[in-house]
Amino acid sequence: MANKFHCFDNDISGIDLPLQFTYPFYYKPHPLCVMASEQVRRYISMRSDWTDELAAGKMIGVLVARKNDEEIGFLAAFSGNLAGSNMHEYFVPPVYDLLNPDGFFRKGEAEITAMNAEIRNIENDVEYHKAKERLQSAVKEAEASIKEFKILMAKSKARRHEVRDSGFADEARLAGLIAESRFQQSELKRLRTNRQRRIDEEKAKVDYFTNRIKLLQSSRKEQSAELQMRMFRHFEMLNAKGEKCDLCQIFADTPQVVPPAGAGECAAPKLLQYAFKNNLKPIAMAEFWVGESPQGEMRREGNFYPACQSKCGPILTFMLQGLDVEPNPLLKIRLHDADIEVLYEDEWLLVVNKPAGMLTVPGKLDADSLIQRLQRRFPEVNELMIVHRLDMATSGLLIIAKTKEVHRSLQSQFVSRRVTKRYVALLDGKVKDAEGLIKLPICVNPDDRPRQIVNYEYGRMAFTRYEVIERNVKIDDAEGREVTRVNFFPITGRTHQLRVHAAHHLGLDAPILGDALYGQPASRLYLHAEFISFVHPVTWATIKVEKKADF
Repeated sequence: MANKFHCFDNDISGIDLPLQFTYPFYYKPHPLCVMASEQVRRYISMRSDWTDELAAGKMIGVLVARKNDEEIGFLAAFSGNLAGSNMHEYFVPPVYDLLNPDGFFRKGEAEITAMNAEIRNIENDVEYHKAKERLQSAVKEAEASIKEFKILMAKSKARRHEVRDSGFADEARLAGLIAESRFQQSELKRLRTNRQRRIDEEKAKVDYFTNRIKLLQSSRKEQSAELQMRMFRHFEMLNAKGEKCDLCQIFADTPQVVPPAGAGECAAPKLLQYAFKNNLKPIAMAEFWVGESPQGEMRREGNFYPACQSKCGPILTFMLQGLDVEPNPLLKIRLHDADIEVLYEDEWLLVVNKPAGMLTVPGKLDADSLIQRLQRRFPEVNELMIVHRLDMATSGLLIIAKTKEVHRSLQSQFVSRRVTKRYVALLDGKVKDAEGLIKLPICVNPDDRPRQIVNYEYGRMAFTRYEVIERNVKIDDAEGREVTRVNFFPITGRTHQLRVHAAHHLGLDAPILGDALYGQPASRLYLHAEFISFVHPVTWATIKVEKKADF
């Protein structure tokens, strides 16, 4: 355990230990984790040989733990590898060292690399390129000669029609015309056969190369899959009960079935694995980002982030068994007695103010929802239907339809962008321009749902107008930081659109205050839908509803 279990540089005697271990998918870092992260940052700042790599971006984790039931210290880990190695004196080792030159993975990787080299050699073979050129030439020549002959046949056919239409052709002449037509048809068939024979000959020469490539690609795919599954079986994860389970077993009952690439190599599993193997008692854990944000994502230097769901979700669920873990904060129904304020109502629809922290509709989480509350409040209405949604953390105005026809009509207004919406938000940072239009394509991050990313290949374009209302806003949740109040006018309605447009460096580069996904947690997400305007589907009157934010 030498050099892995670190003592705190500063006195921690006045800091209370947490009563439960950190819930890793939504948390505010414990003060000891903050202190540990600062100590790690001081260490890596002295490693000039890592400067460039860390500047490019890396997730680092810390685990506060107890040794021998007395000493409190911490472990540190990085996700993936660092400086081409999994092994560094200051950090815990990987669960399984993929970079061990004598291990099966590196040997298997070398074989796959050799296959890649052989495929490239074939693809770059001069004879292969000559064969493809000859095939292409044969196809073009066939097309040209057949086209030329068909033009000749068309002219001959037109001439034969003229002779027949003249009425002067005798039987022998007519018979000759028929024979000419049949001869040309036969010639066309022979021409096609001869040309196709040459094409087939040239194609066979090309196929000699392409079949070798396909065979190597198939073998590479099979060997790569086998190597990956063998690797996953070597990732034998421990939990606090002392149980052991490999990644194949852990993911077998998940929708993914097969572990995703990189599973088991994140900081959090490394930290817990080392703690369990060395009889350390985990107390608290946190992961923070150093360096630049990955392309398309929204990571900020020094910010703490929850563990990813696709790679770490199933793994940590297993590894934390046996620990007293904080409950998921999102499962806490904090609004038992909160009234749903109805701001507009008639016999066809409602406009209500959704509290922050409440689901719009029932989801996977065992938590109350707005629609359930309304159904209990309006039992006489057969169908209450949500026309649009707000994120759980967002407060503000929502339209509820009382009939299918009204629901359909209102949704068509949203689709055709005839509904006007205004949101107010507090942004954690300075916004340069007083107003503008943000245009960024958004799609879900498949490795970390529900987090969204900016992606110009797969994302759907999203448009948001904004205007700055107030600068240097004073608020307890961001003491000492610059906060900007803005109005957002979303033109499109993508998932997390305003949150991504605010946080991304190509947007406003200032996340919404309290955005735990794209910024830093706070007492709430400071985003509120405060105004909505639409045409009533029955009366055709313009309905305008406003509810100012309470921040």
